[in-house]
Amino acid sequence: MDLSNLQPAEGSRQSDNFRRGRGHGSGNGKTAGKGHKGQKARSGATRIGFEGGQMPLYRRIPKRGFTNRNTLDIEAINVSELERFENDTEVTIETLMEAGVIKSPKDGVKILGNGELTKKLTVKVNAFSEGAKTKIEALGGKAEVI
Repeated sequence: MDLSNLQPAEGSRQSDNFRRGRGHGSGNGKTAGKGHKGQKARSGATRIGFEGGQMPLYRRIPKRGFTNRNTLDIEAINVSELERFENDTEVTIETLMEAGVIKSPKDGVKILGNGELTKKLTVKVNAFSEGAKTKIEALGGKAEVI
C-alpha cells in the first residue's frame, strides 16, 4: 500500500450535496428534516452559550484578577545547586538539564544567591541575582548572561 492507493473506508463518506425541501417526492420535502415548528425548525440558530434567556454560565461565574500575557516562566536555582559540578566547569542550561538540576526551562534560568559555593565555575544562564553574581566571581569564576 502506498499513498496513491489510499481511499476512505466503505460507507464512511456521505455526499453533502443532498437537496432538501424539494417536494415530498424527493423523500425530504415539506419540513426538510427539521420536524414541525419550534426553535430548531426556524432559520437563525442561537448563539453559543445561549441558555434560553437564563443567565448563561459564563456570566454567572465570578471573574477575579487577570492573566498577564507578558509573564515569563523563569526557573530559579540556588548557588548551592552548582556545587555538584567539578572545578573549572562551564555550566550552561544544557549541562544543568543533564545533571538533573532543572527539567525544562520555558523562558530561561536565573541563579539565586542562597547557599554556599566553593568551586570556580563559568556559569552561562539568562539571569543572576546580585548575591549569586558576587559569590561566583569571588572564587574567580565568571557569571555570563546569555
